[in-house]
Amino acid sequence: MVLPTDMVAVDIKEPGGPEVLTAVTVPVPDVQAGDLLIKNEAVGVNRPDVAQRTGNYPVPPDANPLPGLEVAGEVVAIGAGAGDWKIGDKALGLTHGGGYAEYTAVHHGHCLPWPDGFDSALSASIPENYFTVYYNVFTRAGLKGGETFLVHGGSSGIGHAAIQLAHAAGCTVITTAGSAEKCQFCLDAGANKAFNYKDGDWVEKIEAFVGKKSVDVVLDMVAGTYVQKNLSLMARDGRYALIAFLGGVKAEISLGPLLRDRITLSGSTLRPQTVAEKAAIAADLYANVWPLFNAGTIQPNVHATFPLTEAAKAHELMETSAHLGKIILTV
Repeated sequence: MVLPTDMVAVDIKEPGGPEVLTAVTVPVPDVQAGDLLIKNEAVGVNRPDVAQRTGNYPVPPDANPLPGLEVAGEVVAIGAGAGDWKIGDKALGLTHGGGYAEYTAVHHGHCLPWPDGFDSALSASIPENYFTVYYNVFTRAGLKGGETFLVHGGSSGIGHAAIQLAHAAGCTVITTAGSAEKCQFCLDAGANKAFNYKDGDWVEKIEAFVGKKSVDVVLDMVAGTYVQKNLSLMARDGRYALIAFLGGVKAEISLGPLLRDRITLSGSTLRPQTVAEKAAIAADLYANVWPLFNAGTIQPNVHATFPLTEAAKAHELMETSAHLGKIILTV
């Protein structure tokens, strides 16, 4: 296959609003040892993309400076030592930047085949959300069947993935969301109970549903004032996984429950993980989550799609928080 030398991509002209996302022409990435070059068909849009656009998510020195952390498409070139992949394979990948483009180079260990029956949009909805959830909730926090799990923002891409995976694992799943429609979306995804955080005290409602100090694992993207509230709900030996700060990076908390109830408070974000660590997450997903995708047990929800060059509209939608599940750019 003869590849073009240049491609269309979307760059961040300067920190600012969605309008700073600009279509540009840049060289097609070189394929390094261990990489696959993917001709993108769909690209996921994520909160870190918005944070990068506004200047609040520094790009690692070794990363592609273009936004975009997940892609799905066709393998068109293969670097030395890039596993058993073949030209023409359909792959999805967790990228180290550079997803908002016609072509993206991705380490082969961070790529997986499209699940059975999935199209490009569904496949591009997987990497950032399901890698993040599986790693934080199951690998680090050790959620297991029979436990009670709480996730905030259940109608987001992360929240939807977390609800599905926890439900499939046999857990009691509780979530919060910001409207009756979003709460119903969460229930349809497998949540046992969804509480509108705009409608009364969700802490009291959760305690009434499962009892005081009954939550085994929390996945929190909010932080801020939510931290102490979450801690007040946690059972003995509870595990608190913090992955974002949408409600603020600072929190005043009482440390008593951590000591008294042996609570583990941990945090991580996906992008700074090493190449080997991300490859290990991918391998765990392929072993434990791909059978659920292939069987039709779980599936991302694509709320809306936009052409790549209309990335600004996709960011505008994400910033309204009106979406249910994923927003995708088509290439």
